Amino acid sequence: MLVGSGIGIAVGHRLPLRIRDTVTDALGLVTLLIAGLSASDVTDPVLRDAVGDEAPVLIVLGAVVVGGIIGSLVGVERRLETVGGWLRDRLAGAGATGERQRFIEGFLTASLVFCVGPLTILGSLEDGLGNGSEQLILKSILDGFASIAFAASFGIGVMASALSVLIIQGSLTALAAALGSFVPEAHLLALTATGGILLAGVSLRLLQVKAVPVGDLLPALVVAPLLTELVTIVR
Repeated sequence: MLVGSGIGIAVGHRLPLRIRDTVTDALGLVTLLIAGLSASDVTDPVLRDAVGDEAPVLIVLGAVVVGGIIGSLVGVERRLETVGGWLRDRLAGAGATGERQRFIEGFLTASLVFCVGPLTILGSLEDGLGNGSEQLILKSILDGFASIAFAASFGIGVMASALSVLIIQGSLTALAAALGSFVPEAHLLALTATGGILLAGVSLRLLQVKAVPVGDLLPALVVAPLLTELVTIVR
């Protein structure tokens, strides 16, 4: 990822703005595709058997709404922007307002794309559970290519997102190692389906359709398995 970001930064200024915008749009469309594939886990038979035929969509809906409320109250998006701004000032100086915002947007977008996807969650959990690191290796390859395009559009902020990836993937792997095989498959399916919805929000940002505050929705990834457990108990 750092290598890909470096390549993107090196060649990014040589590319016309039109090409960089086209690359960003392409990434937005591919992110939307990945989001749809992830969200489709809501129809998985394992999840439906655990919570009932109608509950999976309601669980994802509840997770996004409740998680969004929690994230808004805590100010997750604002805090991520603050971290991005702090990193920008430390790495590249105060700079112009436009450059600062470009750095923050690159840091935020790349952090969300690289950290919210199913390969991040499932790969880290599989690695922590001792089931191999194949998914994380695949993710690192995909992230490397994606970071070239992102860095060409957003600059050094994408490189700074490696810190987010390290913290989140490391935390998930450590958590999985501590929990063992405690988390049922149905709960993981609800979590990845919810992650797909969040990725859809990221794609809308990349396509400049709407600046969805995906950072504030991140707590939904914790709420989803909790709601799944609640529905399983009640049922």
